[in-house]
Order: sequence, then structure tokens, then C-alpha cells
Amino acid sequence: QVQLVESGGGLVQPGGSLRLSCAASGRIFSINDMGWYRQAPGKERELVAVITSAGSTNYADSVKGHFTISRDNVKKTVTLQMNSLKPEDTAVYYCNADITTFSRLRKYYWGQGTQVTVSS
Repeated sequence: QVQLVESGGGLVQPGGSLRLSCAASGRIFSINDMGWYRQAPGKERELVAVITSAGSTNYADSVKGHFTISRDNVKKTVTLQMNSLKPEDTAVYYCNADITTFSRLRKYYWGQGTQVTVSS
């Protein structure tokens, strides 16, 4: 059984910062891409940032320059540092990972989601 557990969401004022973390656990053989998605009320889920196992990153245009994604391959964690937050960043943020288990089954897994609210 594979689990992704997120932490770090909350309420922050515009211009503030939050740091989201996601830890993968279970019978994991390897992890390929890890990323963060978000879904605002009434909108579709969208990609925020993704990082490959080699450390290459890709960001949504809306967050370039103020969000940073990183990962620790040994600890099996991915982190999203969010700076200069805006009200439009308000959403439920989901961790996502492309994982191969020891049974050699490969699929994308999702975390349970963590709420980020940017408001004064």
C-alpha cells in the first residue's frame, strides 16, 4: 500500500509564505515525477509544479518566480515553497507522484489534499 501524506496548508495574508510538504510511504521501489496540483472552488484541478527524479522542474506560468518545488529522493518527500501569495492562489493543493511498487506496478498516486487560503 502506498500513501502520500501532505502537510503545511493554512491561512495566510496576501504577500505571505507557506511551505507544503508531502511524504510518500509504503512498498515503493522507485518514484519518478513528483508534483503539486491545485483545485479552486468551481475550477478544474490544475498543475502547479512538477519535478523529475533528476531534479528538473516545470511550473505553471501563474506561479513562476514565486513558487519553488524541491524533493528529497532519500526521504521520498516533495516540498512546495510558496512566496508572495495572492488571493488567487487559494485552493486545495494535492501532492501527486508517479510510483513503481515492489510488485512492479506503476501508477500515479494522490495525496488527500491540503487547504491553502490567502486572505486578509
